[in-house]
Amino acid sequence: MPDIANPLVVTAILIAAYLIGSVPFAVVVSKLFGLQDPRSYGSGNPGATNVLRSGNKAAAALTLIGDAAKGWLAVWIAMRIGAAPVVVALVALAVFLGHLYPLFLGFKGGKGVATALGVLLAIQPWLGLATALTWLLIAIFMRYSSLAAIAAAVFAPCYYLLGGNLVWQAERPVAVAISAIALTLVYRHRANIGRLLNGTEPRIGKKKSA
Repeated sequence: MPDIANPLVVTAILIAAYLIGSVPFAVVVSKLFGLQDPRSYGSGNPGATNVLRSGNKAAAALTLIGDAAKGWLAVWIAMRIGAAPVVVALVALAVFLGHLYPLFLGFKGGKGVATALGVLLAIQPWLGLATALTWLLIAIFMRYSSLAAIAAAVFAPCYYLLGGNLVWQAERPVAVAISAIALTLVYRHRANIGRLLNGTEPRIGKKKSA
């Protein structure tokens, strides 16, 4: 068991979390399926929603799973080795930022919705499920992935704090990390917000040829 109070060990853990987050599943999966690089069409975003615009639902699903899994894995490992809440919070931020600014894609990554979901699932499964359900309901009825992501991001820290009084023990550093991730997600969707207001935002499932 590593000495997780040692600053060097903590630094190594954070670097590992960032590198895990940097794995570009959208690009990797697209290559495996013989698809175009997702950065070359649609929104240009290397994420599951843009991969879906290729028309290949399996590739989009695998991208979603991969991006969520890396967020879950990094935080789960930190919790598994008994890291303090502040370290868990920093790991959550590190893996999330790894997806946003991946080393392997010249620091130009996706928006981090799936990775954020994986982080929440690792922190508390019920929290992740509640946030995912929020995304799903908005996506089904409104057909806008961006709007669903924004709504889920806004509700996630609220769910964590409310659940902390009923279902789980809420830790302040983790609450701060979730809030920071939520604010970053909303900021990363600023262009989508503009298109939503203008009525030009593409709906879920719209192919790149459209």
